[in-house]
Amino acid sequence: MPPSLQPERPLRLGVMASGSGTNFEALVNACDNGQLKARVVQLVVNNPGCGAQSRAERLGIPWNLLDHRSHASREALDQALVNCLRSRSVDLVVMAGWMRIVTPVLIQAFEGRLLNIHPSLLPSFKGIDAVGQALAAGVTLAGCTVHLVCEAVDAGEILMQAAVPVMADDDHASLSARIQAQEHRLLPAAVALLAQRLHQSQG
Repeated sequence: MPPSLQPERPLRLGVMASGSGTNFEALVNACDNGQLKARVVQLVVNNPGCGAQSRAERLGIPWNLLDHRSHASREALDQALVNCLRSRSVDLVVMAGWMRIVTPVLIQAFEGRLLNIHPSLLPSFKGIDAVGQALAAGVTLAGCTVHLVCEAVDAGEILMQAAVPVMADDDHASLSARIQAQEHRLLPAAVALLAQRLHQSQG
């Protein structure tokens, strides 16, 4: 089980990322500027040399590479994730662009404390390339969602959402940029909301 939350100390956050790491850096910045009473104590990446790894090196955040290609199964990768995150005594785990489906091994180890951010207004456009799905569907409103992770993909309890308009001349890049700007605002707020809920449930 994860450790009990201690109101007098900052939350210890673990972040999982596969790509550029902009949401990871947004979390670090929110901690540094006092917006979020937390510290990012561990980053885990699964793609060698990804942008998130470079950001962690620049920001002085400990990071580990757990390459999925070096593990025999999804469950083996997730057990390695659990071991790494527990070794850093993390309170909450944030999937910030983790491009792998996770298994009950990870979900149960951090039950109720594992968050994901997804670039759509769930339950619409689950799964891969949500932005492309939104453009193909011709919707006029898109956005992002922070939700708890459960065993069904992109189906856990929704904590927060933010909407953005879809412009007539939008392409994948322009709509992604508009959504990403909201993600950077939404993710720290959702972490704070979940932390408040967990503190209250313990009290």
